[in-house]
Amino acid sequence: MYRLILPDPRKNIALAFQDVSEARAWLAKQPRAHPQQTLAALAMQVEAIDGSAGGDPALAIELLGLLRTAAVPLQEHIEPRFVRKALPLPADDYRAFELVARFWHRLGVAYLRRYEELGIQGRSLALNRAACALRLAAHSHFLAAYECPVALDRLLLGLLALAIHDNVLARPLPDGDFPHLGAATVGGHLAWAFLLRLIDPYRLTAPQLAVANRALSRWRELAEFRSEPDTDARARNLDLSALYGAPLPDEAPRWLDIRAVDRKLRGRLETLQQGVSPEALKLGRELSPTASIRLLKEVRHSLSMPERETGEEPGDTALAFGSEDAYAVLRGDYLNAIGDIDIDSSVLAHQRTALFGFDRAEQATTAIKRIEVATETWKQFDGMVLRPSVAPGPRRQAPCLVAAHVRGQARLGVLFGLQVMTGDVLSGGLHWYEGEIEAGWLKRTEPRSRASGHIPAFLICQDEELSLVLPATAGVRVGVTLAIGGATLEHLQPDEVLERGVDFVRYACHAV
Repeated sequence: MYRLILPDPRKNIALAFQDVSEARAWLAKQPRAHPQQTLAALAMQVEAIDGSAGGDPALAIELLGLLRTAAVPLQEHIEPRFVRKALPLPADDYRAFELVARFWHRLGVAYLRRYEELGIQGRSLALNRAACALRLAAHSHFLAAYECPVALDRLLLGLLALAIHDNVLARPLPDGDFPHLGAATVGGHLAWAFLLRLIDPYRLTAPQLAVANRALSRWRELAEFRSEPDTDARARNLDLSALYGAPLPDEAPRWLDIRAVDRKLRGRLETLQQGVSPEALKLGRELSPTASIRLLKEVRHSLSMPERETGEEPGDTALAFGSEDAYAVLRGDYLNAIGDIDIDSSVLAHQRTALFGFDRAEQATTAIKRIEVATETWKQFDGMVLRPSVAPGPRRQAPCLVAAHVRGQARLGVLFGLQVMTGDVLSGGLHWYEGEIEAGWLKRTEPRSRASGHIPAFLICQDEELSLVLPATAGVRVGVTLAIGGATLEHLQPDEVLERGVDFVRYACHAV
């Protein structure tokens, strides 16, 4: 039988109650108006129960259940403090995240601590509740964009081995704390956790993560754990050892068959493409139909487990952040330089021609010069970019627009999948746009103050397809024609949103 290695319990915490009635009385006195303070008190009592040796294991399970029930609404109040904020999190927000993650992690450990002391019925409940708690601990890391600790990953895999040994992987149990889930199984909770990990949740925005998590919660019981891969030609086998990059416990099945999950994904995609709303398909209201289609396609692609691109050679890259600095990198001049705000001004154009013999705004379209642009040095490694904690910089939020000189060529791209790794290292992925890219500006017909400046615009032509990247604050509407300065195409009409980041939007468009 597989033996799960648990962290040492804390034995120096006094238990505030001795039975269920005392526990209910203690809970009634907790200040619900202060969710973090109350959740911290609950976490201390979880650890007190975990460290109390020699007590009645059935009573311990019941007391943990009372604390769990009290914690669920508190978590809902605290989570917005750390969901997809700029990284690294400020100290107060980090404490909120750490509290939620620690509560669920320690609750899962406390349930597992009593595992061997219980009969088969008690073991089934303990494993079920532990699986739920550890899944929620991992989910809190995904929400905050902080790397899951290795200890948490090992507990999830070890729990899988225990459930297989006891033959309770598929045993459904009701859960009054999460009634929307219906009867849940250990296998369902674990499959949900593994699938969410497989789709790389760090690269998703908060709305995308909410929709993906909701969909996987509904399809969690459709995935099947297998010791050997399904040999059917239509099989979809996921290798769990590749997911965690470490050997699995001998008792744990290596393969997760997601053929039924993929069938659900295909069905939702087809229905969305037929015009049914995401809300009608129980995907929620967070995303538009187009954005939902794009997300489900990305989820399917992620679950195919393609080999990760290795990216550029190891080394340093100087990233410029935001549309203003990206324009400067691509054009070799600032769009809104001091004293030269009004690029559209014919008066300034004549003055530039008189002084220099040409208009510098036109010259910038054909000759790129190097100017000093504010950049951050990130290290390229194994298909990722890293910003070490020894090289601190501004807090960053992804996906965001970046630019850099790569092998002497000015490139425009997106930094995505940002997360904080061990040692407070920021890491993410880089995607560079391909095709011909022109940096211009958005012409406005309404009066504009000199202080407002021009709005950068980036026209991308790839495989005869046009797209336009604009700041998220540009106020552009699909179907409304735009006038672009500094580009070969002067009038464009956005057709749909292709991509949305924290500081940019990319539109599919056509020339007018």
